[in-house]
Amino acid sequence: MAANEFDAVMDRRRVPTSKWDRYPEGVLPMWVADMDFPVAEAITASLRDRLDHPVFGYGGPGPATLRDVIAADMQDLYGWSISPADVVFLPGVVPGFNQALKAFTQSGDRLVVETPVYPPILAAAGNWDLTRKEVPLRSVSEGSTVDLHRLTAALGDAEAFLLCNPHNPTGMMRTRSELEAIGKACLASGAVIISDEIHCDIVYGGKKHIPIASLSPEIANRTVTLMAASKTYNIAGLKTAYAIIPDAELRRRFVAANLGMSEGANVLGLVATEAALRHGRPWKQALISYLEANRDHLSHRLSREIPEIRLVSPDATYLAWLDCTALELGDAYRFFLDKAKVAFNPGPSFGSDDGHVRLNFGCPRALLDEGIDRMVKSLSQR
Repeated sequence: MAANEFDAVMDRRRVPTSKWDRYPEGVLPMWVADMDFPVAEAITASLRDRLDHPVFGYGGPGPATLRDVIAADMQDLYGWSISPADVVFLPGVVPGFNQALKAFTQSGDRLVVETPVYPPILAAAGNWDLTRKEVPLRSVSEGSTVDLHRLTAALGDAEAFLLCNPHNPTGMMRTRSELEAIGKACLASGAVIISDEIHCDIVYGGKKHIPIASLSPEIANRTVTLMAASKTYNIAGLKTAYAIIPDAELRRRFVAANLGMSEGANVLGLVATEAALRHGRPWKQALISYLEANRDHLSHRLSREIPEIRLVSPDATYLAWLDCTALELGDAYRFFLDKAKVAFNPGPSFGSDDGHVRLNFGCPRALLDEGIDRMVKSLSQR
């Protein structure tokens, strides 16, 4: 897909969609992690082929061909050797980490999370009556970096760590040395690592994602890695993800904890995922180039036109974490929704304050510029 094809603005209100239906017409949605781009033709072609067979039964444990592709991808992209048998298909990453917490923790156990963080991760401890131990990231002015000393100390007496890497909402990527320190601390305490790596394919500047489980067999044997093609290839509505669990006993316990909560992945989602992983890399590379240009465009415009907003350019994801504190708006989410008619995600839902918002720049450049224009205008009129 050529970069200019990502510029096409599509009318998404013609079909039911959470992103565009939540707010009234006239509000520009820049919130949920859903891109406003058509999917790769390889995916739609594979779905058309599957639709030629008019029976849509259960997907079962998932096709062996897709397990093979995932294993090959892990080796090719990350140098991580896994077996196809290590893969467990799921309807999503959020059900995956909740299932893992059910499998490996008990009421009252300590779960470490870093804040701010993706709202379902923040809420997960409450789902299973766990004690949530929050480790704040350093501030935007410090680069939104890991406070490794506080994190490893918190992991010392924890039963589980719910890692988000690349990080949502800041777009930060963990370095190898940070991941090694995390792995060492979890091995020492016996904590299970549940690693949400759903954004691992959307990485900028020549950087390379490192699955924490790829660091050593010992760490892999204490880790549930959660991935999906859904964010990269914009197929989240097809409800398909996968866990990679190399340790057979850990995998057995994970599967046993399902307890009827889900019936595996969507049958069309499995088709779309395999098509994406087999044939979607050229499209993915074009997407990443476009998103990286969007990221830079956003950063440049904000620094020039709204310099009070602090943004550390994300290493990964198509999400930007905006520190609007210096603008003294009070509730930044509400201000921009009411005055600019732009919908972001509010900071408090990530465990932050109401001076922060999350912006999704996975959209045509024209929509990104429209959102920024609305922000600038609203601030000039207050």
